[in-house]
Amino acid sequence: MNIPTFSRQMHKSTNEHRNIDSRDKCEKCGADVTEIDQEGFCLQCGFRRELQERDHFEVIISPKLAACCNRGLRHHHNQDFVACAEVGNGKAYVMVVCDGVSSAQLAELASKTVAEATCRALVEKVNDELKTQGAKYEREILCESIEVAKNAVCAIPYTKTPLNNDPPSTTVVAAVVVDGVARIVSMGDSRAYWISPNSSQLLTEDDSWFYEMVKSGKLTEAEARQSPYAHAITSWLGADADNKCPLPVEFNIPGHGYLILCTDGLWNYAPEPPQMEILVKQYSHLETGMIALSLVEYARACGGHDNITVAVLSL
Repeated sequence: MNIPTFSRQMHKSTNEHRNIDSRDKCEKCGADVTEIDQEGFCLQCGFRRELQERDHFEVIISPKLAACCNRGLRHHHNQDFVACAEVGNGKAYVMVVCDGVSSAQLAELASKTVAEATCRALVEKVNDELKTQGAKYEREILCESIEVAKNAVCAIPYTKTPLNNDPPSTTVVAAVVVDGVARIVSMGDSRAYWISPNSSQLLTEDDSWFYEMVKSGKLTEAEARQSPYAHAITSWLGADADNKCPLPVEFNIPGHGYLILCTDGLWNYAPEPPQMEILVKQYSHLETGMIALSLVEYARACGGHDNITVAVLSL
């Protein structure tokens, strides 16, 4: 069987095996990153690295909307970011989750820049929409906001090197919820789920080599997983991306449930909607801040092989 390979439009974002450089190793004895525990202590010599503010942070907007972002256990740099907002005293909600492309330069800055720029632009545009009673559709303002974020990430200065000349890049999944309707756009493999009893579903499609090979029938899931390209994404936000903002998904909220946006650091451990539903159900008695934190802790308990980010909106 001929195994499909990369096209030049594809970006090798091996998120499960992020680039490890000398900064990840023990600063004192040089032990590998795998020898450093979650608190920063080297298991070989006992030296403790300085924990960074971005290693773990939580965003509590209200009892209905919150998020949590964590570097996980395997990597010593958090290349994920999240930004959320409540608009018009609860008339609308904005959620943005990003996962910096690890094979590109300044991935941490790229994800932060895009998440914050997208969120700011959406809040401004949604506020205008509420004042004019929705003269434009949220589908349009989603893509307009993504374009603002693209300009911001493309403006990040970086230095090309012989080993890496890829500009700062990131995945993005963004949602706007107004009047019982969620409108969602995604680029890359960060996801949006709707979780509720008997109606849980994945709302986005991964822009990934794995998904495209399986969907087209060219490879089985088992075959695709064996490929070195299994974690490659085919769409992202960055100066070297030739893809445009896709048509946003429109989802009518069917009743009580949770809108969840997350990076693959979480969904790798519960990829199917029924799995995610079982997981979230365990924490449904909690407010969203604790749900988000509990989901992050679950991923860490499963191994925490990647950065982990999740945003939760209770509806």
